[in-house]
Amino acid sequence: MGSNQTWITEITLLGFQVGPTLDYFLFVIFSVFYTFTLLGNGVILGMISMVPRLHTPMYFFLSHLAILDMSYAHSNNVPKMLANLVTQKKSISFVPCILQTFLYLAFAATECLILAAMSYDRFVAICHPLHYTVIMSWRVCTALAAASWGFSLFLDLVHLVLILRLPFCGPHEVNHFFCEILSVLKLACADTTLNQIVIFATCVFILVGPLCLVLVSYTRILVAILRIQSGEGRKKAFSTCSSHLCVVGLFFGSAIVMYMAPKSQHPEEQQKILSLFYSLFNPMLNPLIYSLRNAEVKGVLKRILWKGRHV
Repeated sequence: MGSNQTWITEITLLGFQVGPTLDYFLFVIFSVFYTFTLLGNGVILGMISMVPRLHTPMYFFLSHLAILDMSYAHSNNVPKMLANLVTQKKSISFVPCILQTFLYLAFAATECLILAAMSYDRFVAICHPLHYTVIMSWRVCTALAAASWGFSLFLDLVHLVLILRLPFCGPHEVNHFFCEILSVLKLACADTTLNQIVIFATCVFILVGPLCLVLVSYTRILVAILRIQSGEGRKKAFSTCSSHLCVVGLFFGSAIVMYMAPKSQHPEEQQKILSLFYSLFNPMLNPLIYSLRNAEVKGVLKRILWKGRHV
């Protein structure tokens, strides 16, 4: 047979490998998280689209972040994970499995770049306020968002091509709750060294690169905030950045530990928990962080709720 022959047609997702009772308990808990993820990000997206005062570069990027978080939850791995928790047959066909891998990588890479763009936006807003509208024009914002999506899709097409060149002849089990790329590569009956190298290089470029940009931006921002004479001014400036810093810490921290830490220190069960953290918990926490720590979002939300009560 040719070297590009795919022999596996169906893959079993082992998931968390716990008893039926705990499976149903996890189903209920994760379903609640899933619902809050969709509702929370939907509310953020709705507010940004309906309220003219939120039509700014910062909230433009936040709307992309909300779309990404909803995409994680709705169209990728969470629905399949929930279904597998309450069914005996925990399987997925090969083609949907590869599609799941591709979408997951695409959304994750795009979120890294969008978060970096958001940090640049905050840097310009605080360090160059007089030139903010010129530097962060809608043309620049649209170009940054389009480049984030386009470049991420291009990189993931590279991963897809490298995966599809491999022969998959077994085993038929993935020790994960979705088709995560490192777990899928273990099914190949050929050398995956090139795939591993490309994955590591992508992590350096997509994770470490944007994280360095974020750290440089916030170092400059911190210096600028400390120079502000007014205590109220410092508090207001920092409040516009604290939400983004929380999201950056949660997302980049868990992703770097997952893909760049030595494997021997993180067994497969721990990798599942980390994957669950940045595929379900982070998307659920993001709208809470932005609504609870951002005074402007809280103000808009309170006005919407107040109007709703008096309609």
